[in-house]
Amino acid sequence: MAEVRGANTWREELASLVEDTGIIYAEETTGFPSLPPFNAEKSTAMAAAVAESDHENEVVEPPETLKEQVKGFLKSWCEMVLELGIGCRDILQQTVVTEDSFIVQKLGGPVAKVSSRLRFLNEFLPEDRDPVHVWPVIFFVFILALSALNLNGGHDGLAPPMKKVIVHPPSASRIQLPDSRHLAYREIGVPADKARFSLIAPHSFLSSRLAGIPGVTTSLLEEFGVRLITYDLPGFGESDPHPSRNLNSSAFDMLHLADAVGVNDKFWVLGYSSGSMHAWAALRHVSHKIAGAAMVAPMINPYEPSLTKEEMKSIWGESLPRRKLMYYLARRLPKLLSFFYRRNFLSGKHGRIEKWMSVSLGRRDEILIEGATFEDFWHRDIEESIRQGNTKPFIEEAVLQVSNWGFSFADLQVQRKCYKNGIFPWLKSLYSQAECELAGFLGPIHIWQGMDDQAVPQGMIDHISRVLPGATMHKLPNEGHFSFFFFCDECHRQIFSTLFGIPQGPLDQATDEGEILSGREMEEESLATDSTKN
Repeated sequence: MAEVRGANTWREELASLVEDTGIIYAEETTGFPSLPPFNAEKSTAMAAAVAESDHENEVVEPPETLKEQVKGFLKSWCEMVLELGIGCRDILQQTVVTEDSFIVQKLGGPVAKVSSRLRFLNEFLPEDRDPVHVWPVIFFVFILALSALNLNGGHDGLAPPMKKVIVHPPSASRIQLPDSRHLAYREIGVPADKARFSLIAPHSFLSSRLAGIPGVTTSLLEEFGVRLITYDLPGFGESDPHPSRNLNSSAFDMLHLADAVGVNDKFWVLGYSSGSMHAWAALRHVSHKIAGAAMVAPMINPYEPSLTKEEMKSIWGESLPRRKLMYYLARRLPKLLSFFYRRNFLSGKHGRIEKWMSVSLGRRDEILIEGATFEDFWHRDIEESIRQGNTKPFIEEAVLQVSNWGFSFADLQVQRKCYKNGIFPWLKSLYSQAECELAGFLGPIHIWQGMDDQAVPQGMIDHISRVLPGATMHKLPNEGHFSFFFFCDECHRQIFSTLFGIPQGPLDQATDEGEILSGREMEEESLATDSTKN
């Protein structure tokens, strides 16, 4: 045992491995090391040193800024609004939109009917999207976009100031139609008793009787002996609106106007742009009074059933997105057009023609509209067109273009029709041609179309040429939608020379009138003979 005690104990071995800690171990019998005596001054100093070290290492955070406070407040507010919205949605789902609620019972049927009509819009959505979730998002984004456009439009300092629309005193001559409506008109050129030719021109969309042939000179009209008559469509300018107008009523308005102003002979009709649909209607419904037709940049119904796939692709592929939207709204949701019209040409201020008409312009058109002459004419024509401040006639005009016209261009093509209903007419037709007659429009049709026209798609012209092969097409290189028809003396002379031949001036004697009448009859007779042979 002595040998073992003489050896180093485990405490001594441990003390040899570490530094001296100042701890004095007692005898083995105690079992625990003895603690050093407590020194209060030393402990206080150590605590102060530790506190000072912690104070030095402590990171001082800057005070919260106002921006961070507002950001935090808005974040909390949005979270509260979101929770409130979720709660309101749950309440509505549990109380309002249940099958036995009063609102569902009253509005369920109409809402389902409207939804079924608008269901075709889902075809434009991706297949993996739920329409119930997508359409509210689209509607919300649409509202935000309109708000942004409104704000940007109101604070655009770079845009030139827009002129305000001026209301002018009435200046039109008016006639009373058989249904008691009044139709405003204007005539220039030679007087009725000296006119060799009478030319009636319905105006296009967003125009008036003041347009006619823009910039045509009185001297040119007198040189060819032309009496030019223009009129305001129902609801435009100073003409009374029509309660339920269509292209048939439009044609007979033109006929009544011709009778009222003393056009006793056949007259020529001139249609420009969208106003050509009223000229087409006259060729169909009152063809017995029409001597011939001149169409400049004519437009047709883009939904015409007889259009080929290539023609439809050209029409819809070359149209601007905004114009496609106007076509769609006019055909499906015409009442929404009022919103766009109120923001554009019925806003009380003038604007750019390409924006209001939803068209792009070629090079010559851009040069033309920048001139002061065109601008003055355009502003005055617009002011007269929107005189009544009502969107209804403009909506009617837009709807007419995309609706069923009641006839097709094939009905205007000259063709031989024989009536053989029944056995007796059939037996009679074996020995006589008395029951056969020519149908369609027998007079000449001339069409002028600019090859740089960005407003009339090529597909429309291709369709007219295909369905009416007898019409004479005059293709105009480098001309646009406006450049050939507006303020172009050479162009106007070219049109008159093509329609009326060599200028002979106004009538001087009654014998001149008789010669002209016989000449027209001979021309119509030759056309009828050629059609019969074909």
